[in-house]
Amino acid sequence: MIAILLNALVITLMYFPHFEGVIWLELLDQFFILLFIVEAIVKIQDLKPKGYFADPWNRFDFFVVIASLPTLLMHFFPIPDTSLLLLLRLFRLVRLVRFISFVPHLQKIIAGLGRALKASLFVLLALFFLNFLLAIFTCHFYGARAPEYFGDPLVAAYSIFQLFTVEGWNEIPQAITQEGDHPVLIGVTRLYFALVVLIGGIFGMSLANAVFVDEMTMDNTDAIEDKINNMQQQLEELKHLLQQQQTDKE
Repeated sequence: MIAILLNALVITLMYFPHFEGVIWLELLDQFFILLFIVEAIVKIQDLKPKGYFADPWNRFDFFVVIASLPTLLMHFFPIPDTSLLLLLRLFRLVRLVRFISFVPHLQKIIAGLGRALKASLFVLLALFFLNFLLAIFTCHFYGARAPEYFGDPLVAAYSIFQLFTVEGWNEIPQAITQEGDHPVLIGVTRLYFALVVLIGGIFGMSLANAVFVDEMTMDNTDAIEDKINNMQQQLEELKHLLQQQQTDKE
């Protein structure tokens, strides 16, 4: 894992203009490619090909190593130095996904994430259709006034989504209103975009977040409910025992 982090750091530095073409960074990059190749070979010899490729992480690592080979071979063979071949080394950064396996209670988190996505699907679809309707409506009325925001439905949908995230809620109405507009028109425009932010941003996005978080924490809620139910059962048993002892005394 340390090698993966160091390799990610080296690749990141190589994309800074200040470090472009630095020889020692390129040599380090080649060293990590060789290191991962040796790692794959050793694992295959130790686990045998069948055992090695039975593990999904090993298959993923092998694919990353194969995808990195052109970057190494271009220094030994006349392989065209295309941007596509250079981009293949970025696949090695995906190896950082393996750190997810060290997250505590990963299975519960994944299960909660699946429940949250399913529960949020209806809210997200509702927000999508609301975005679509508002984009068409706004494009019709304000497209000529602010084509950079509402010139076509796609651009308008992106601008409406910005308003849903409470971004640009002030700049967009100011760009639409023009000097000399009737005060009523200015007021209606501001009221309309305030409603867009209120309905889509504050209510819609907040509802989606609330549903998502509620489903993600359902495991903890179930555990608390189980503990409460056990306590109630124990209290009922204790109450029954005290009543029985009181009856025996009488």
